[in-house]
Amino acid sequence: MMNKLLKQSLFLGAMTISAVCGAFETPQIADNSDQKHYQTKMYAQGVEIPWGMTQLPSGDLLVTDRKGELRVIRDGKLLADKVGGLPEIVAQGQGGLLDIALHPDYEKNGWLYITFASPQGEGEGTNTALMRAKYDAKNITITHQNMLYKGSDNTTKRHHFGSRIAFDDKGYVYFSIGDRGERDRKPQDLSLDGGKVYRLHDDGRIPTDNPFVGQANAKTATYSYGHRNPQGMAKHPKTGEIWLHEHGPKGGDEINLVAAGKNYGWPVISYGVNYSGSKFTELTEKRGMEQPLHHWTPSIAPSGMVFVTSDKYPHWQGKILVGSLKFHYLVLVDVTENSVKGQSKIFEGIGRVRSLMQGNDGYLYVGTDGGGIKRIEPKN
Repeated sequence: MMNKLLKQSLFLGAMTISAVCGAFETPQIADNSDQKHYQTKMYAQGVEIPWGMTQLPSGDLLVTDRKGELRVIRDGKLLADKVGGLPEIVAQGQGGLLDIALHPDYEKNGWLYITFASPQGEGEGTNTALMRAKYDAKNITITHQNMLYKGSDNTTKRHHFGSRIAFDDKGYVYFSIGDRGERDRKPQDLSLDGGKVYRLHDDGRIPTDNPFVGQANAKTATYSYGHRNPQGMAKHPKTGEIWLHEHGPKGGDEINLVAAGKNYGWPVISYGVNYSGSKFTELTEKRGMEQPLHHWTPSIAPSGMVFVTSDKYPHWQGKILVGSLKFHYLVLVDVTENSVKGQSKIFEGIGRVRSLMQGNDGYLYVGTDGGGIKRIEPKN
């Protein structure tokens, strides 16, 4: 009954979005012929909106449910016990319990990182926060909580929280906060949180070489700005650079290579328009603002992002896998060290893709809203 109600809710939500945005335009993305070598299988069910996933050395999956629950999946089965010890999380609109990632040296230090909508701080409402903690597998609880960063200037707006987490090869942690629905205020203002990608030491200290350290009134954790709502972030396996994708409005979803101090233009430049079809800017480029490596116009509503490096997928190695919330498929993006060469789509109908993960076991996992977590497996 609960699954049926959830599916009805998701359908009605999609209908509402469609009514606001008008009929969905379908982007021209060719099918990928290499899909024939792989198949998707249901791995686990019971997490309503699997916003983020990570795999522990034991093989267990920790999965965030946006409604504010952290769940454990063991051998394809959802454990009955919810993970305890979480901080106060506000699950409203697009906010709630968001991404999760392990420290690169997790087996030595045991740190995991979580983003969530937090009410802490001044003002009504919430903003995105990053914390680290340790997981007590025996008691299924979180311990040693340590808030690393909390976006200030809380707002009662319920959308554009971001927020993905990635580590580079130097041990810095990056995470995103969306514009929080304040398009014309936050992304271009360095004194405000929102519409930014942040870089911290793994313990939350601000690196002295962050680009805006020493600049008056600037949020010195900021690494790049002018972002709308990044919900995909991953480290390039060869260069170590951080790539991300972000939602545009109606059109203008972007893939960007994150670089220190760069301005990615939102909302001054964009390839998208308002959901009503009206324009909010006449510009698609401007001096001092970065062009995307790729943009989806029409929009695919991207969520989740992973570089494929596993030997289980020889046809896809080195490519980026991106999920589409809107069109219920995956997009394989062919990239070089600093550019996008092409794209193709796979597994149409897989579901409303929310999260992607390449596990320690080498398998690709796909979290879908109301549709369970699938695993992509070689047919042979």
